[in-house]
Amino acid sequence: MNFSDFRLEGLVPATHTPMHEDGTIAPEKIRDQAAILAHQGVIGVFVNGSTGEGVSLTGDERRVLAEEWSRHAHHHGLKLIVHVGHTSHQEARALAEHAVSIGADAVSAMAPFYFRPGNPRTLVDWLEPVAHGCASIPFYFYDIPSMTGVRIEMLGMVKLAVERIPNFRGIKYTSDDLVSLQELLHFRDGALDVLFGIDECLLAALALGVRGAVGSSYNFASELYLEIIKAFASGDLVRARDLQFLSVRLIRTIARHGYLPTAKRVMALRGCDCGPVRPPLENLPHESIDDLLRDVDALGVPNLKILK
Repeated sequence: MNFSDFRLEGLVPATHTPMHEDGTIAPEKIRDQAAILAHQGVIGVFVNGSTGEGVSLTGDERRVLAEEWSRHAHHHGLKLIVHVGHTSHQEARALAEHAVSIGADAVSAMAPFYFRPGNPRTLVDWLEPVAHGCASIPFYFYDIPSMTGVRIEMLGMVKLAVERIPNFRGIKYTSDDLVSLQELLHFRDGALDVLFGIDECLLAALALGVRGAVGSSYNFASELYLEIIKAFASGDLVRARDLQFLSVRLIRTIARHGYLPTAKRVMALRGCDCGPVRPPLENLPHESIDDLLRDVDALGVPNLKILK
């Protein structure tokens, strides 16, 4: 495969892991999730990542979810990116091998977050065997320093990665360092596929040259972000800025109640309540769910309305 031909342009939701009220996974809900996301106009799904509580799942659970997503994502023409990050590179590599076996389109892995790599070389040392486990498909590093605590100069890492990892394709970039983002976007005349991961700043990333984005609020509000992209492309920056600020208000509203557990419940507005979260995250009290949904509804986000 010519990995340079693979590029994700558009919106990719980082999917929630649906769960029953007892905290067990509910893979039977993925069929509805996939249909909802495809209807919103996204181009793919990023599964078992931070939004999917991947680090709180067992390896077997992650495999079951990836298999179910493979069936339904591909049915709807969505690309499937499977996150395989782990604190053990042997486990991460096994998950990468499994992703290939189920027909994933790409694999991504974050840095280990307990014993942490401290420089570009040790990070690439850790990533290399994981990427070799999925050598036949593109591999993306998932940079999310706010969660992993790994803050390494990305351009230095990329220079090593492209020499040592043949299927290295780019970065899922969930960092607020927009200077580093520009360096990555200009690396080898734009050869990297850089997927931006901070939904509230999508417009800024578009202005810098980003063409693809992975984010949690694309699960339930993709139409809003597609309108931002459309307004930016047409040169209507006033509308683009207004819509981007609506995104900020939406995410702030959700975050007041605890972002991840609340965002899973907001999916009910799209027809698929994804259930609770796992400890140590705290679930939204049931008596607060109706109030939260009304608060979100009152913002007037396109297509995000309480279902009658």
